[in-house]
Amino acid sequence: MADLRSYQEHEPIIGERVYLDPSAVIVGNVTLGDDSSVWPMVAARGDVNSISIGKRTNIQDGTVLHVTRKSPSNPDGHPLIIGDDVTVGHHCMLHGCQLGNRILVGMSAVIMDDVIVEDDVIIGAGSLVPPGKRLESGYLYVGSPIEKKRKLNTGESAFLSQSAQNYVDLKDDYLLQVSPVS
Repeated sequence: MADLRSYQEHEPIIGERVYLDPSAVIVGNVTLGDDSSVWPMVAARGDVNSISIGKRTNIQDGTVLHVTRKSPSNPDGHPLIIGDDVTVGHHCMLHGCQLGNRILVGMSAVIMDDVIVEDDVIIGAGSLVPPGKRLESGYLYVGSPIEKKRKLNTGESAFLSQSAQNYVDLKDDYLLQVSPVS
């Protein structure tokens, strides 16, 4: 089981049929929806605000999830909200942003505070989404800083749900098959 830690009065809330890799660290006010998965070396720190991860969402190896604290100039801070059927690729950084449903975040992408990503979006590998940006539904975004490249085609749009389902199937296999080797 992953390293689940309480912080102050909050402890992680884990949905049903969730796979948490033993090397993942989940701290504080973090909620994971049913059928989600958190893979090796993920750090999710819901210490100074909350993290919410939707259903059938996968957070892949080496990703860091964090939030922005509440302050007099920003009374709500910036929680991290990730919707349903989201694929977050390897080695990403998501900080105090909001992701809708059916999103693919490419490997090593960085999404910063107060960003809103609408439903049905692909963010290319290595992209940087600067603070306060809004990514419109139905598009591919790439670059550092990120730019709207083009509308998603039918195959890409269908792949968003399929990618999430692929990880639901994989985590189900892990739940049945993976055990420590002594």
